[in-house]
Amino acid sequence: MPLLIRNIHAAVDADHQTLVKCVQLFLGGTACIQTLQVVRKAIDARKKHNIIGVYTLLADVVDEDLLCKNLPQSPHWERVTAASPVCFVPRAMDERVIIVGMGPAGMFCALRLMAHGIPSTILERGRAVHERVQDVSAFWRDGLLNQESNVQFGEGGAGTFSDGKLTCRVRDPNSSWVLDQLVRYGAPQEIRYQAKPHIGTDRLRSVVTCLREHLVAQGCEVHFNSRVDDILMEAGAVRGVLIADGRELLCQRLVLAIGHSARDSYRMLFDHGVVMESKPFAIGVRVEHPQSVINTIQYGIATHPQLGSAEYALTWNDVMSGRSCYSFCMCPGGLVIAGSSEEGMVVTNGMSNHARSSGFANSALVVSVRPSDFDGKDVLGGVRFQQDLERRAFHAAGTSYAAPVQNMMDFLKKKKGSATSSYRPGTTPCELRSILPPFITQALVDGITSFDKKMRGFKTVEASLTAVETRTSAPVRIVRGENHESLSHAKLYPCGEGAGYAGGIMSAALDGIRIADTIAATAPLRT
Repeated sequence: MPLLIRNIHAAVDADHQTLVKCVQLFLGGTACIQTLQVVRKAIDARKKHNIIGVYTLLADVVDEDLLCKNLPQSPHWERVTAASPVCFVPRAMDERVIIVGMGPAGMFCALRLMAHGIPSTILERGRAVHERVQDVSAFWRDGLLNQESNVQFGEGGAGTFSDGKLTCRVRDPNSSWVLDQLVRYGAPQEIRYQAKPHIGTDRLRSVVTCLREHLVAQGCEVHFNSRVDDILMEAGAVRGVLIADGRELLCQRLVLAIGHSARDSYRMLFDHGVVMESKPFAIGVRVEHPQSVINTIQYGIATHPQLGSAEYALTWNDVMSGRSCYSFCMCPGGLVIAGSSEEGMVVTNGMSNHARSSGFANSALVVSVRPSDFDGKDVLGGVRFQQDLERRAFHAAGTSYAAPVQNMMDFLKKKKGSATSSYRPGTTPCELRSILPPFITQALVDGITSFDKKMRGFKTVEASLTAVETRTSAPVRIVRGENHESLSHAKLYPCGEGAGYAGGIMSAALDGIRIADTIAATAPLRT
Protein backbone atom coordinates (compact mmCIF):
# COMPACT_ATOMS: atom_id res chain seq x y z
CA MET A 1 0.00 0.00 0.00
CA PRO A 2 1.64 3.28 -1.06
CA LEU A 3 1.76 6.37 1.16
CA LEU A 4 -0.20 9.49 0.24
CA ILE A 5 1.70 12.48 1.60
CA ARG A 6 0.10 15.92 1.60
CA ASN A 7 1.24 19.51 2.11
CA ILE A 8 4.85 19.12 0.98
CA HIS A 9 6.27 22.61 0.40
CA ALA A 10 8.94 23.05 -2.27
CA ALA A 11 9.90 25.39 -5.08
CA VAL A 12 7.26 25.96 -7.74
CA ASP A 13 9.51 24.27 -10.30
CA ALA A 14 10.93 21.60 -7.97
CA ASP A 15 12.40 18.63 -9.85
CA HIS A 16 11.88 14.95 -9.03
CA GLN A 17 15.03 14.59 -6.93
CA THR A 18 14.12 17.62 -4.83
CA LEU A 19 10.67 16.19 -4.12
CA VAL A 20 12.23 12.84 -3.17
CA LYS A 21 14.44 14.62 -0.62
CA CYS A 22 11.43 16.53 0.76
CA VAL A 23 9.50 13.28 1.24
CA GLN A 24 12.50 11.58 2.84
CA LEU A 25 12.76 14.47 5.29
CA PHE A 26 9.05 14.20 6.08
CA LEU A 27 9.42 10.45 6.72
CA GLY A 28 12.33 10.88 9.09
CA GLY A 29 15.31 11.16 6.77
CA THR A 30 16.15 7.47 6.24
CA ALA A 31 13.28 6.13 4.09
CA CYS A 32 14.19 4.39 0.86
CA ILE A 33 11.75 5.65 -1.77
CA GLN A 34 11.21 3.33 -4.73
CA THR A 35 8.75 5.43 -6.75
CA LEU A 36 7.28 8.90 -6.31
CA GLN A 37 4.33 10.37 -8.21
CA VAL A 38 2.89 13.89 -8.08
CA VAL A 39 -0.84 13.60 -7.38
CA ARG A 40 -1.58 17.30 -7.02
CA LYS A 41 0.32 20.56 -7.35
CA ALA A 42 -0.99 23.93 -6.22
CA ILE A 43 0.56 27.39 -5.85
CA ASP A 44 0.59 29.37 -2.60
CA ALA A 45 1.12 33.03 -3.54
CA ARG A 46 -0.19 34.62 -0.34
CA LYS A 47 3.31 35.76 0.60
CA LYS A 48 4.51 37.66 -2.44
CA HIS A 49 8.17 37.44 -1.32
CA ASN A 50 7.97 33.65 -0.91
CA ILE A 51 5.73 32.00 -3.51
CA ILE A 52 5.86 28.22 -3.12
CA GLY A 53 4.52 25.02 -4.59
CA VAL A 54 2.31 22.80 -2.41
CA TYR A 55 2.48 19.14 -3.42
CA THR A 56 0.53 15.97 -2.70
CA LEU A 57 2.66 12.92 -3.51
CA LEU A 58 2.20 9.16 -3.74
CA ALA A 59 5.27 7.23 -2.54
CA ASP A 60 6.24 3.55 -2.57
CA VAL A 61 8.81 2.94 0.17
CA VAL A 62 10.90 -0.01 1.37
CA ASP A 63 9.85 -1.53 4.74
CA GLU A 64 6.62 0.43 4.70
CA ASP A 65 5.06 -1.42 7.67
CA LEU A 66 7.98 -0.61 9.94
CA LEU A 67 8.15 2.98 8.72
CA CYS A 68 4.46 3.61 9.37
CA LYS A 69 4.69 2.05 12.83
CA ASN A 70 7.32 4.63 13.82
CA LEU A 71 5.83 7.59 11.98
CA PRO A 72 3.77 9.99 14.16
CA GLN A 73 0.08 10.13 13.31
CA SER A 74 -0.70 13.18 11.16
CA PRO A 75 -3.42 14.35 8.75
CA HIS A 76 -0.64 14.91 6.22
CA TRP A 77 -0.09 11.21 5.44
CA GLU A 78 -2.06 8.00 5.07
CA ARG A 79 -1.73 4.55 3.55
CA VAL A 80 -3.90 4.13 0.50
CA THR A 81 -4.88 1.31 -1.78
CA ALA A 82 -3.47 1.59 -5.27
CA ALA A 83 -6.19 2.45 -7.78
CA SER A 84 -7.35 -0.44 -9.92
CA PRO A 85 -7.72 0.13 -13.67
CA VAL A 86 -11.27 0.70 -14.87
CA CYS A 87 -12.55 -2.43 -16.64
CA PHE A 88 -15.68 -2.78 -18.76
CA VAL A 89 -17.64 -5.91 -19.61
CA PRO A 90 -19.06 -5.80 -23.17
CA ARG A 91 -22.79 -5.25 -23.39
CA ALA A 92 -25.16 -6.86 -25.91
CA MET A 93 -26.59 -3.88 -27.78
CA ASP A 94 -26.11 -3.99 -31.52
CA GLU A 95 -28.37 -1.06 -32.46
CA ARG A 96 -26.54 2.24 -32.57
CA VAL A 97 -27.23 4.98 -30.05
CA ILE A 98 -27.56 8.33 -31.83
CA ILE A 99 -25.78 11.24 -30.16
CA VAL A 100 -26.67 14.77 -31.27
CA GLY A 101 -23.72 17.11 -30.76
CA MET A 102 -19.96 16.59 -30.64
CA GLY A 103 -18.95 18.77 -27.73
CA PRO A 104 -17.40 17.24 -24.57
CA ALA A 105 -20.69 15.63 -23.52
CA GLY A 106 -21.29 13.97 -26.89
CA MET A 107 -17.68 12.88 -27.40
CA PHE A 108 -17.30 11.33 -23.97
CA CYS A 109 -20.71 9.70 -24.18
CA ALA A 110 -19.55 8.01 -27.39
CA LEU A 111 -16.18 7.12 -25.89
CA ARG A 112 -17.79 5.53 -22.84
CA LEU A 113 -20.35 3.66 -24.93
CA MET A 114 -17.45 2.32 -26.97
CA ALA A 115 -15.81 1.10 -23.75
CA HIS A 116 -19.03 -0.81 -23.00
CA GLY A 117 -18.99 -2.30 -26.50
CA ILE A 118 -22.03 -0.28 -27.61
CA PRO A 119 -21.95 1.32 -31.09
CA SER A 120 -22.97 4.96 -31.60
CA THR A 121 -23.47 7.53 -34.31
CA ILE A 122 -22.62 11.19 -33.68
CA LEU A 123 -24.50 13.89 -35.60
CA GLU A 124 -22.74 17.27 -35.51
CA ARG A 125 -24.33 20.29 -37.18
CA GLY A 126 -20.96 22.00 -37.65
CA ARG A 127 -17.73 21.03 -39.34
CA ALA A 128 -14.57 19.16 -38.37
CA VAL A 129 -11.96 21.10 -36.40
CA HIS A 130 -9.59 21.97 -39.24
CA GLU A 131 -12.45 23.31 -41.41
CA ARG A 132 -14.09 24.98 -38.42
CA VAL A 133 -10.88 26.89 -37.62
CA GLN A 134 -10.92 28.33 -41.14
CA ASP A 135 -14.56 29.43 -40.77
CA VAL A 136 -13.90 31.07 -37.40
CA SER A 137 -10.76 32.79 -38.71
CA ALA A 138 -12.76 34.23 -41.64
CA PHE A 139 -15.34 35.56 -39.20
CA TRP A 140 -12.76 37.16 -36.93
CA ARG A 141 -10.89 38.63 -39.89
CA ASP A 142 -13.71 39.76 -42.19
CA GLY A 143 -16.95 39.46 -40.20
CA LEU A 144 -18.18 36.57 -42.39
CA LEU A 145 -20.36 34.48 -40.07
CA ASN A 146 -21.11 30.84 -40.87
CA GLN A 147 -24.17 30.06 -38.73
CA GLU A 148 -23.41 26.32 -38.74
CA SER A 149 -19.64 26.46 -38.20
CA ASN A 150 -18.45 28.98 -35.63
CA VAL A 151 -17.23 29.34 -32.05
CA GLN A 152 -20.38 27.63 -30.75
CA PHE A 153 -21.00 24.90 -33.35
CA GLY A 154 -18.63 22.28 -34.71
CA GLU A 155 -16.35 19.48 -33.61
CA GLY A 156 -15.38 19.85 -29.95
CA GLY A 157 -18.20 22.26 -29.11
CA ALA A 158 -17.74 25.73 -27.64
CA GLY A 159 -14.86 24.49 -25.49
CA THR A 160 -12.65 24.15 -28.58
CA PHE A 161 -12.32 27.95 -28.64
CA SER A 162 -11.71 28.58 -24.95
CA ASP A 163 -8.96 28.33 -22.36
CA GLY A 164 -9.51 24.58 -22.16
CA LYS A 165 -9.98 24.61 -18.39
CA LEU A 166 -10.57 21.24 -16.75
CA THR A 167 -11.63 22.34 -13.28
CA CYS A 168 -14.89 20.98 -11.91
CA ARG A 169 -16.65 21.69 -8.61
CA VAL A 170 -18.26 18.25 -8.58
CA ARG A 171 -16.33 15.34 -7.06
CA ASP A 172 -16.77 12.41 -9.39
CA PRO A 173 -14.75 9.18 -9.50
CA ASN A 174 -14.82 9.38 -13.30
CA SER A 175 -12.83 12.65 -13.33
CA SER A 176 -9.52 10.79 -13.44
CA TRP A 177 -10.84 8.64 -16.31
CA VAL A 178 -11.63 11.79 -18.30
CA LEU A 179 -8.15 13.20 -17.66
CA ASP A 180 -6.54 9.89 -18.61
CA GLN A 181 -8.42 9.85 -21.91
CA LEU A 182 -7.44 13.44 -22.69
CA VAL A 183 -3.78 12.63 -22.03
CA ARG A 184 -4.11 9.51 -24.17
CA TYR A 185 -5.18 11.67 -27.12
CA GLY A 186 -2.49 14.32 -26.70
CA ALA A 187 -3.20 16.58 -23.72
CA PRO A 188 -0.16 17.40 -21.53
CA GLN A 189 0.59 14.94 -18.70
CA GLU A 190 0.47 17.64 -16.04
CA ILE A 191 -3.33 17.99 -16.27
CA ARG A 192 -3.46 14.84 -14.11
CA TYR A 193 -2.09 16.67 -11.07
CA GLN A 194 -2.38 20.44 -11.55
CA ALA A 195 -4.75 22.12 -9.10
CA LYS A 196 -6.11 24.20 -11.99
CA PRO A 197 -5.45 22.17 -15.13
CA HIS A 198 -5.92 23.58 -18.60
CA ILE A 199 -5.09 22.46 -22.13
CA GLY A 200 -5.39 25.63 -24.20
CA THR A 201 -7.33 25.99 -27.42
CA ASP A 202 -4.34 25.19 -29.66
CA ARG A 203 -3.60 21.87 -27.93
CA LEU A 204 -7.30 21.05 -27.47
CA ARG A 205 -7.98 21.10 -31.21
CA SER A 206 -5.42 18.35 -31.75
CA VAL A 207 -6.81 16.33 -28.82
CA VAL A 208 -10.34 16.54 -30.23
CA THR A 209 -9.17 15.39 -33.66
CA CYS A 210 -7.23 12.43 -32.25
CA LEU A 211 -10.16 11.39 -30.05
CA ARG A 212 -12.52 11.44 -33.03
CA GLU A 213 -10.11 9.47 -35.19
CA HIS A 214 -9.93 6.79 -32.50
CA LEU A 215 -13.73 6.66 -32.19
CA VAL A 216 -14.09 6.20 -35.94
CA ALA A 217 -11.37 3.54 -36.01
CA GLN A 218 -13.35 1.61 -33.39
CA GLY A 219 -16.59 1.73 -35.36
CA CYS A 220 -18.26 4.96 -34.23
CA GLU A 221 -19.89 6.85 -37.08
CA VAL A 222 -19.38 10.63 -37.17
CA HIS A 223 -21.45 12.82 -39.50
CA PHE A 224 -20.55 16.51 -39.80
CA ASN A 225 -22.81 19.14 -41.43
CA SER A 226 -25.76 17.15 -40.05
CA ARG A 227 -28.09 19.45 -38.17
CA VAL A 228 -31.01 17.62 -36.57
CA ASP A 229 -34.19 19.50 -37.45
CA ASP A 230 -36.75 17.14 -35.95
CA ILE A 231 -37.20 14.16 -33.66
CA LEU A 232 -39.26 11.24 -34.94
CA MET A 233 -41.66 9.78 -32.38
CA GLU A 234 -43.83 6.69 -32.16
CA ALA A 235 -46.15 5.77 -29.27
CA GLY A 236 -44.55 8.38 -27.00
CA ALA A 237 -40.99 7.15 -27.54
CA VAL A 238 -38.12 8.28 -29.78
CA ARG A 239 -37.68 6.30 -32.98
CA GLY A 240 -35.23 8.49 -34.88
CA VAL A 241 -34.25 11.92 -36.19
CA LEU A 242 -34.72 14.02 -39.31
CA ILE A 243 -31.56 15.71 -40.54
CA ALA A 244 -31.60 19.06 -42.37
CA ASP A 245 -30.63 17.44 -45.70
CA GLY A 246 -33.72 15.21 -45.56
CA ARG A 247 -32.14 12.01 -44.26
CA GLU A 248 -33.94 10.01 -41.59
CA LEU A 249 -31.93 7.93 -39.12
CA LEU A 250 -33.75 5.49 -36.87
CA CYS A 251 -32.73 4.59 -33.34
CA GLN A 252 -34.14 3.38 -30.04
CA ARG A 253 -32.07 5.69 -27.86
CA LEU A 254 -31.28 9.34 -28.60
CA VAL A 255 -28.77 11.42 -26.60
CA LEU A 256 -29.24 15.19 -26.90
CA ALA A 257 -25.87 16.89 -26.28
CA ILE A 258 -26.76 20.00 -28.29
CA GLY A 259 -24.85 22.69 -26.38
CA HIS A 260 -26.18 25.87 -24.81
CA SER A 261 -26.42 27.86 -28.08
CA ALA A 262 -28.69 25.52 -30.08
CA ARG A 263 -31.67 27.85 -29.85
CA ASP A 264 -33.40 26.40 -32.89
CA SER A 265 -33.20 22.98 -31.20
CA TYR A 266 -34.83 24.40 -28.06
CA ARG A 267 -37.68 25.71 -30.22
CA MET A 268 -38.09 22.31 -31.93
CA LEU A 269 -38.20 20.55 -28.54
CA PHE A 270 -40.68 23.13 -27.22
CA ASP A 271 -42.95 22.52 -30.22
CA HIS A 272 -42.78 18.78 -29.51
CA GLY A 273 -43.90 19.30 -25.93
CA VAL A 274 -40.63 18.08 -24.41
CA VAL A 275 -40.68 19.05 -20.75
CA MET A 276 -38.33 21.98 -20.14
CA GLU A 277 -38.04 24.63 -17.46
CA SER A 278 -36.46 28.07 -17.19
CA LYS A 279 -33.31 28.20 -15.11
CA PRO A 280 -31.04 30.95 -13.80
CA PHE A 281 -28.08 32.01 -15.92
CA ALA A 282 -25.80 35.06 -16.09
CA ILE A 283 -25.11 37.99 -18.41
CA GLY A 284 -22.48 40.70 -18.44
CA VAL A 285 -19.28 41.75 -20.19
CA ARG A 286 -15.69 40.66 -20.83
CA VAL A 287 -13.20 42.56 -18.67
CA GLU A 288 -9.66 42.77 -20.01
CA HIS A 289 -6.45 43.91 -18.29
CA PRO A 290 -2.82 43.86 -19.34
CA GLN A 291 -1.55 40.53 -17.96
CA SER A 292 1.21 42.41 -16.14
CA VAL A 293 -1.43 44.18 -14.03
CA ILE A 294 -2.96 40.88 -12.88
CA ASN A 295 0.49 39.36 -12.32
CA THR A 296 1.50 42.31 -10.15
CA ILE A 297 -1.67 42.04 -8.08
CA GLN A 298 -1.35 38.28 -7.58
CA TYR A 299 2.44 37.77 -7.49
CA GLY A 300 3.81 41.18 -6.58
CA ILE A 301 5.78 41.23 -9.84
CA ALA A 302 4.83 41.92 -13.46
CA THR A 303 6.38 38.70 -14.76
CA HIS A 304 7.42 35.52 -12.96
CA PRO A 305 9.59 32.96 -14.77
CA GLN A 306 8.09 29.89 -13.03
CA LEU A 307 4.47 30.89 -12.49
CA GLY A 308 3.39 32.09 -15.92
CA SER A 309 0.24 34.18 -16.31
CA ALA A 310 -1.72 34.80 -13.10
CA GLU A 311 -5.45 34.17 -12.85
CA TYR A 312 -8.25 35.08 -10.45
CA ALA A 313 -11.74 34.10 -9.32
CA LEU A 314 -13.97 36.79 -7.82
CA THR A 315 -17.49 36.87 -6.42
CA TRP A 316 -19.68 39.62 -4.95
CA ASN A 317 -23.14 39.07 -3.49
CA ASP A 318 -25.77 41.68 -2.68
CA VAL A 319 -27.23 40.57 0.64
CA MET A 320 -30.40 42.61 0.15
CA SER A 321 -31.38 41.44 -3.33
CA GLY A 322 -29.56 38.13 -3.46
CA ARG A 323 -28.04 39.26 -6.77
CA SER A 324 -24.44 38.23 -7.49
CA CYS A 325 -21.67 39.41 -9.78
CA TYR A 326 -18.73 37.11 -10.45
CA SER A 327 -15.86 36.32 -12.77
CA PHE A 328 -16.30 33.37 -15.08
CA CYS A 329 -14.15 31.54 -17.63
CA MET A 330 -11.03 33.54 -16.78
CA CYS A 331 -8.44 33.40 -19.58
CA PRO A 332 -4.89 34.31 -18.46
CA GLY A 333 -2.70 35.37 -21.35
CA GLY A 334 -5.70 35.13 -23.65
CA LEU A 335 -7.85 37.11 -26.06
CA VAL A 336 -11.42 38.36 -26.14
CA ILE A 337 -13.14 36.75 -29.12
CA ALA A 338 -16.35 36.92 -31.13
CA GLY A 339 -18.66 34.02 -30.30
CA SER A 340 -21.71 34.81 -32.43
CA SER A 341 -23.74 31.97 -33.91
CA GLU A 342 -26.73 33.93 -35.29
CA GLU A 343 -26.82 36.76 -37.81
CA GLY A 344 -27.19 40.27 -36.46
CA MET A 345 -26.02 39.45 -32.93
CA VAL A 346 -22.77 40.12 -31.07
CA VAL A 347 -21.50 37.67 -28.46
CA THR A 348 -18.17 37.89 -26.61
CA ASN A 349 -16.11 35.05 -25.21
CA GLY A 350 -12.55 34.38 -24.05
CA MET A 351 -9.81 32.11 -25.36
CA SER A 352 -6.22 31.18 -24.42
CA ASN A 353 -3.55 29.07 -26.06
CA HIS A 354 -1.65 26.58 -23.91
CA ALA A 355 1.24 29.00 -23.36
CA ARG A 356 -1.09 31.81 -22.21
CA SER A 357 1.32 34.34 -23.68
CA SER A 358 -0.85 37.01 -25.36
CA GLY A 359 0.04 39.69 -22.78
CA PHE A 360 -3.62 40.21 -21.85
CA ALA A 361 -5.89 38.71 -19.19
CA ASN A 362 -9.65 38.57 -19.67
CA SER A 363 -12.63 37.16 -17.86
CA ALA A 364 -16.37 37.28 -18.09
CA LEU A 365 -17.81 39.61 -15.44
CA VAL A 366 -21.40 38.48 -15.24
CA VAL A 367 -24.49 39.11 -13.16
CA SER A 368 -27.00 36.47 -12.11
CA VAL A 369 -30.25 36.53 -14.05
CA ARG A 370 -33.45 34.94 -12.77
CA PRO A 371 -36.55 33.89 -14.71
CA SER A 372 -38.39 36.77 -13.02
CA ASP A 373 -36.03 39.24 -14.78
CA PHE A 374 -37.37 38.57 -18.27
CA ASP A 375 -40.55 37.80 -20.20
CA GLY A 376 -41.68 34.48 -18.78
CA LYS A 377 -44.74 33.81 -20.92
CA ASP A 378 -43.09 30.53 -21.90
CA VAL A 379 -39.93 28.52 -21.13
CA LEU A 380 -37.98 30.20 -23.94
CA GLY A 381 -38.13 33.66 -22.35
CA GLY A 382 -34.47 33.44 -21.32
CA VAL A 383 -33.43 32.71 -24.91
CA ARG A 384 -35.31 35.81 -26.11
CA PHE A 385 -33.68 37.89 -23.35
CA GLN A 386 -30.20 36.80 -24.50
CA GLN A 387 -31.03 37.46 -28.15
CA ASP A 388 -32.36 40.94 -27.43
CA LEU A 389 -29.11 41.99 -25.71
CA GLU A 390 -27.01 40.46 -28.48
CA ARG A 391 -28.97 42.46 -31.09
CA ARG A 392 -28.53 45.65 -29.06
CA ALA A 393 -24.78 45.09 -28.96
CA PHE A 394 -24.71 44.42 -32.72
CA HIS A 395 -26.51 47.65 -33.60
CA ALA A 396 -24.68 49.77 -31.01
CA ALA A 397 -21.30 48.84 -32.52
CA GLY A 398 -22.24 49.49 -36.15
CA THR A 399 -23.76 46.23 -37.48
CA SER A 400 -20.41 44.79 -38.60
CA TYR A 401 -19.92 42.27 -35.76
CA ALA A 402 -17.63 44.75 -34.06
CA ALA A 403 -18.28 44.74 -30.31
CA PRO A 404 -19.18 47.65 -28.04
CA VAL A 405 -16.26 48.51 -25.73
CA GLN A 406 -15.82 50.99 -22.87
CA ASN A 407 -12.95 51.85 -20.58
CA MET A 408 -13.63 50.49 -17.09
CA MET A 409 -13.23 53.87 -15.36
CA ASP A 410 -15.44 55.60 -17.92
CA PHE A 411 -18.11 52.94 -17.33
CA LEU A 412 -17.96 53.46 -13.57
CA LYS A 413 -18.10 57.26 -13.92
CA LYS A 414 -20.78 57.24 -16.66
CA LYS A 415 -18.41 59.01 -19.06
CA LYS A 416 -17.81 58.72 -22.79
CA GLY A 417 -14.33 57.93 -24.01
CA SER A 418 -12.14 55.70 -26.13
CA ALA A 419 -11.12 52.16 -25.24
CA THR A 420 -9.28 49.23 -26.73
CA SER A 421 -9.79 45.47 -26.60
CA SER A 422 -8.20 42.40 -28.17
CA TYR A 423 -11.66 41.41 -29.50
CA ARG A 424 -11.78 40.49 -33.17
CA PRO A 425 -13.05 41.49 -35.76
CA GLY A 426 -13.00 44.93 -34.09
CA THR A 427 -14.57 47.23 -31.51
CA THR A 428 -16.56 50.46 -31.33
CA PRO A 429 -16.47 52.77 -28.27
CA CYS A 430 -19.96 52.77 -26.71
CA GLU A 431 -21.72 53.53 -23.46
CA LEU A 432 -22.55 50.05 -22.18
CA ARG A 433 -25.37 51.35 -19.98
CA SER A 434 -27.35 51.95 -23.20
CA ILE A 435 -27.13 48.22 -23.98
CA LEU A 436 -27.39 46.41 -20.66
CA PRO A 437 -30.40 46.55 -18.29
CA PRO A 438 -29.97 48.75 -15.19
CA PHE A 439 -29.96 45.79 -12.78
CA ILE A 440 -26.94 44.35 -14.61
CA THR A 441 -24.99 47.60 -14.88
CA GLN A 442 -25.55 48.42 -11.20
CA ALA A 443 -24.41 44.96 -10.13
CA LEU A 444 -21.33 45.31 -12.34
CA VAL A 445 -20.48 48.64 -10.69
CA ASP A 446 -20.91 47.20 -7.20
CA GLY A 447 -19.03 44.05 -8.15
CA ILE A 448 -16.03 45.87 -9.64
CA THR A 449 -15.86 48.11 -6.55
CA SER A 450 -15.84 45.02 -4.33
CA PHE A 451 -13.28 43.21 -6.48
CA ASP A 452 -10.88 46.13 -6.20
CA LYS A 453 -10.91 45.72 -2.42
CA LYS A 454 -9.94 42.06 -2.80
CA MET A 455 -7.44 42.70 -5.61
CA ARG A 456 -6.05 46.23 -5.25
CA GLY A 457 -5.50 47.59 -8.73
CA PHE A 458 -8.28 45.59 -10.42
CA LYS A 459 -10.19 48.85 -10.92
CA THR A 460 -7.96 50.72 -13.31
CA VAL A 461 -7.91 52.91 -16.40
CA GLU A 462 -5.89 50.14 -18.08
CA ALA A 463 -8.93 47.81 -18.10
CA SER A 464 -11.70 47.67 -20.70
CA LEU A 465 -15.18 46.13 -20.79
CA THR A 466 -16.44 44.48 -24.00
CA ALA A 467 -20.12 43.62 -24.46
CA VAL A 468 -22.01 41.43 -24.41
CA GLU A 469 -21.32 38.12 -22.59
CA THR A 470 -24.50 36.02 -22.77
CA ARG A 471 -23.47 32.37 -23.25
CA THR A 472 -22.35 31.48 -19.73
CA SER A 473 -24.85 28.61 -19.50
CA ALA A 474 -28.13 27.37 -20.92
CA PRO A 475 -31.20 29.46 -20.05
CA VAL A 476 -33.34 26.30 -19.95
CA ARG A 477 -33.15 22.81 -18.51
CA ILE A 478 -34.49 19.83 -20.46
CA VAL A 479 -35.94 17.98 -17.50
CA ARG A 480 -34.99 14.35 -17.00
CA GLY A 481 -35.88 11.75 -14.41
CA GLU A 482 -33.80 9.51 -12.19
CA ASN A 483 -33.21 7.21 -15.16
CA HIS A 484 -31.82 10.24 -17.06
CA GLU A 485 -34.59 10.04 -19.68
CA SER A 486 -36.79 12.98 -20.60
CA LEU A 487 -39.85 13.16 -18.36
CA SER A 488 -42.11 13.41 -21.39
CA HIS A 489 -40.37 11.40 -24.15
CA ALA A 490 -39.10 7.90 -23.51
CA LYS A 491 -35.58 6.97 -24.69
CA LEU A 492 -34.63 10.64 -25.07
CA TYR A 493 -31.57 11.47 -22.94
CA PRO A 494 -30.89 15.21 -22.40
CA CYS A 495 -27.16 15.62 -21.76
CA GLY A 496 -24.49 18.21 -20.96
CA GLU A 497 -24.52 22.00 -20.94
CA GLY A 498 -27.28 22.43 -23.48
CA ALA A 499 -29.60 20.30 -21.38
CA GLY A 500 -28.81 22.37 -18.29
CA TYR A 501 -26.83 19.68 -16.44
CA ALA A 502 -23.24 20.88 -16.84
CA GLY A 503 -21.13 24.02 -16.89
CA GLY A 504 -17.76 23.41 -18.50
CA ILE A 505 -15.62 20.86 -20.32
CA MET A 506 -15.18 18.51 -17.36
CA SER A 507 -18.73 18.57 -16.05
CA ALA A 508 -20.10 18.12 -19.58
CA ALA A 509 -17.79 15.15 -20.20
CA LEU A 510 -18.83 13.62 -16.88
CA ASP A 511 -22.50 14.02 -17.76
CA GLY A 512 -21.88 12.30 -21.09
CA ILE A 513 -20.29 9.41 -19.21
CA ARG A 514 -23.24 9.32 -16.82
CA ILE A 515 -25.68 8.98 -19.71
CA ALA A 516 -23.56 6.29 -21.40
CA ASP A 517 -23.34 4.24 -18.20
CA THR A 518 -27.10 4.54 -17.73
CA ILE A 519 -27.77 3.29 -21.26
CA ALA A 520 -25.25 0.45 -20.84
CA ALA A 521 -26.95 -0.66 -17.64
CA THR A 522 -30.14 -1.36 -19.62
CA ALA A 523 -28.38 -3.87 -21.88
CA PRO A 524 -27.51 -7.46 -20.93
CA LEU A 525 -23.91 -8.63 -20.76
CA ARG A 526 -22.57 -9.99 -24.02
CA THR A 527 -21.96 -13.74 -23.82
